[in-house]
Amino acid sequence: MDAIEKALSAVVDAGELAGVVTLVWRDGAAKVAAVGWRDLEAGLPMQRDSIFRIASMSKPIVSAAAMTMLQEGRLALEDPISRVAPEFMRMRVLRDPDGPLEDTVPADRQITFDDLLTHRAGLTQAGFYAGPIDAAHREALGPDLDSPLSPDAWIAALASLPLVGQPGAAFTYGRSTDLLGLLIARMEGAPLEEVLRHRVFEPLGMTDTGFSVPPEKRHRRAGFYGFDMTGKLKKLPTVPGGAALAERPDDMIFASGGAGLWSTVDDYLAFARLFVDPSVKLLSPETLGLMTTNRLTDAQRLGASMFGMPTFGTGSGFGLGVSVALDPATASVMRGKGGVGTVGWPGAYGGWWQADPTNGSVAILLMHNMLELEQLTAGYGLGGYGAIMDFHALATG
Repeated sequence: MDAIEKALSAVVDAGELAGVVTLVWRDGAAKVAAVGWRDLEAGLPMQRDSIFRIASMSKPIVSAAAMTMLQEGRLALEDPISRVAPEFMRMRVLRDPDGPLEDTVPADRQITFDDLLTHRAGLTQAGFYAGPIDAAHREALGPDLDSPLSPDAWIAALASLPLVGQPGAAFTYGRSTDLLGLLIARMEGAPLEEVLRHRVFEPLGMTDTGFSVPPEKRHRRAGFYGFDMTGKLKKLPTVPGGAALAERPDDMIFASGGAGLWSTVDDYLAFARLFVDPSVKLLSPETLGLMTTNRLTDAQRLGASMFGMPTFGTGSGFGLGVSVALDPATASVMRGKGGVGTVGWPGAYGGWWQADPTNGSVAILLMHNMLELEQLTAGYGLGGYGAIMDFHALATG
């Protein structure tokens, strides 16, 4: 941990990060490093219990909640989601993802729960394509994390938009887990946060995870830090791109299961141990085996990309809600690089984790490295990615 603190302190001292908290768990013991500042201007240091927006690290949690319903027989992977959401009974698919919205063909088949859990539903989200579908998403659905729509209205709005690919055909990252979360909430007849609390948070002892931070815990929140266009660290009033409000209203009922959760390193450890610690009984071995087995074809793995970059490369795949290491030599660090079966999935705001069942270890890094695309293109914020690489190398030996 001294080496980890030294490496991360160098990134903070260089002005490339405000602060970071890491945790390494192995042989039943957790070692934590808290480096830098949760509020740089106020001089408030990072602490073990600092609370972060974890962005897409929310997806594995919501996927695990769905898997608890699968093992109860409440849903099956092959079930069409129209069983729960008839709004998706007859979908249309764009001939060209960047083409006109009216230039569509009928979907070859209905979207299934398997499609949602593997991101093969043909769904996308604002920011991923340059064509009219981008503006259509923004107009129909509102902000990604704090939409003013009700869950039912959001589901109907998403169903009104064409897909960018045929269901089951390709890995197309987007609103699949958001939709999955709202569907399991509809099945339960309760808000998504209540479903997660009942099915995941309380069974695992996750006391600091939710879609908002209660007033009595807000002093523990890590500040939002990005960069100005000169590359200098800059505190942000909220997340980039207008995806969330500065403070989530108490009466907001939409919840983004794909990216909306806040958490801490210890809470996320409680979740990640699910994949490496047999004493954690949330999912049966059979259900865990389903979740952690790659379900993408080679063509789907190698053809997947985000912002023009390969999503997986040759050594990584995707199961049900988590990436899966297939080849220790060529697996992607960002997707989880360890022994065969190592799982993970990072968050856009800087969070990263992996759980390696071959040695029973968990590694977690939480930070706020919040970038606009043009800043990343200019080379700002790369220190955060370097911090993940350094941490991974040191944490895994």
